[in-house]
Amino acid sequence: MPHVETITYNGACLAVVLSAAFSADGIRFFTPASFSQQLGYMKRPPGWSIAPHDHNPVPRSIEHTQEVVFIKSGKVRLDLYAPDGREYLESRILSAGDTALLAHGGHGFVMLEESEIIEVKQGPYVGEADKSRFTRIDDAHVVVRGQAG
Repeated sequence: MPHVETITYNGACLAVVLSAAFSADGIRFFTPASFSQQLGYMKRPPGWSIAPHDHNPVPRSIEHTQEVVFIKSGKVRLDLYAPDGREYLESRILSAGDTALLAHGGHGFVMLEESEIIEVKQGPYVGEADKSRFTRIDDAHVVVRGQAG
């Protein structure tokens, strides 16, 4: 699908990157039902309505935190790391309007310009117990593939 990239490593989905340039009529979902975060897109004509609704309580089991980042402004380098260790894999450049769902593996960000990022993930954030930090890839070894925007 143009302007949508699913980045995988050893069969595991690391990230789904939705370019700001993506457009399609109707509703599209880019994540499987097994994900604890769902990434969807909707384009509807004037007058279309979504019936008022509430969401029913449904027990769910969440093993890993998944997060969605929306680049509101600026330019950001997204660095991706393997899920089974701290091996650097590759990077993507995200620009204003781009969205990325980070599903598995490690990730880091470098602001290439002053940037605003909106982040959505399961909560509540439990501080340092929520993350395992490791050393960022040296800029000299960064490999940028694809470009969302």
